[in-house]
This record gives sequence, C-alpha cells and structure tokens, in this order.
Amino acid sequence: MAYSDFKTLNQVLTAFSLKLVNQFGLFSQVNVIEPSPKLSDQIAENFDLALAIDTEKARSELIVTPILLDIYRRFSPNLSLFSGVALSVDATQGLNGECDFILSASTNQLEVSAPVLTLVEAKNNDIKSGLGQCAAQLVGAQRFNESQQKTVPIYGAVTTGAAWRFMRLQASQLEVDLTEYFVPPQIANVLGILCQPFLAEEHPKP
Repeated sequence: MAYSDFKTLNQVLTAFSLKLVNQFGLFSQVNVIEPSPKLSDQIAENFDLALAIDTEKARSELIVTPILLDIYRRFSPNLSLFSGVALSVDATQGLNGECDFILSASTNQLEVSAPVLTLVEAKNNDIKSGLGQCAAQLVGAQRFNESQQKTVPIYGAVTTGAAWRFMRLQASQLEVDLTEYFVPPQIANVLGILCQPFLAEEHPKP
C-alpha cells in the first residue's frame, strides 16, 4: 500500500486507531491573513485560466503553488517548501509515497526535515476523494516527526485550488473541518489556517 491507496477516512481511522472529530467551523477562530499584493495579482490573473484548463496540474501550478509561495515568503528562511517529494516512513503500513506539497518549520531546503507541519493534497474536482490520502499522509508526517523527537500537531489540506478543506492530527485524534473555504473570496481564511502552525512555532507554549 501507499498513501494513495487510502481512499476513505474510515480506512485511515481503522488502520491507525484514530479517533475522528468532525465539525463545521473547526478553524473559524483562526485569524485571517490578507494575501500579499503579489498573490492577489497572481490569483486575479491565473484563476480563470486554471479553471478553464481544468486539470489537476493547472490548478496546482496556477492557484495552489502561488498561495504556498506567499506563505514561504512570509516565514523564510525558517520554512521549507517541497513539491512532489516522497515521504516514506513505513511501507509495511502504507505510509510511503509522494506528497503534493510539504511545508516544514526548518531551514533545510535540500531535504524534508522535522517538524513537518502542513501537507497539501491537490485534487482536480473532488475534495472528498482526497481526504483519506491526506489523513494517511498526516500519520506518516507525525511518525516522521516523532522519529526526530518532534511532537507537534500537523495540519492537512485537500484542495481543488478553488475549494479547500482542512484537517489536523493531534496525537491519536484526527480533526476534520466540515467547512469548505473558497478562493478567491475566502483566500484570507485559507492563508490564516495554512499559516497557523508556523505562527505557533514562532510562539511556542512555555
């Protein structure tokens, strides 16, 4: 098995003995972050084209990547961003394979280092089909972090570029936000949630 073989959340919950918490507005208290002028211009220029091309690759390159690069610029050099890299932790349990995007609170841009804080899975038009895969990637990232003595909540997102759904793994609890956020009208909400784990790293609890 691999991450992509997990087709449903129930598969992940059963395989890794996770407790599911799902609710609307799970991240509604997160402060919004306005996009930079550069990102606003890119979304205005790219969005309609990405939807017209209507492929996963176009949505990923023209919408998702500019959003993640905006976050990278905000936190660099204390954030590393990876696209299309493998996160192989335990192939016997299906915790291996390629992740669309990984964000880590690390200065190491040469290879993925702990703590991995966010994983983003890009799908063409079906958010639900990516939830299981993303949840499995969160488990893989959690175990990767623990192997390097880093224990932190890990955030995940499944997106079509236009629609975003978020989740978070804390210990054995998988939290899934039933609210979908939409770009461009809610891009400040999307940025706020994606930035949240890195803001927490800057201000760790005593």
